[in-house]
Amino acid sequence: MAETYEIKLIDRRVVKRYVRKGIVDEKEYAAHLKALPDLEGQALSVESAMEDDQLDDVDGEE
Repeated sequence: MAETYEIKLIDRRVVKRYVRKGIVDEKEYAAHLKALPDLEGQALSVESAMEDDQLDDVDGEE
């Protein structure tokens, strides 16, 4: 990015707000995202289980 932004400004959860306010340039942000490396190969698989599965209770079945 031509301009260096604080990490908190380009967090995907809030960046739209900062683009609307003009704090972050939309084109620069898009270029930043495009320049990020693909780290998919370094990702780990995560499995989880819930002890008390209450989804059955929602359907009225147990």
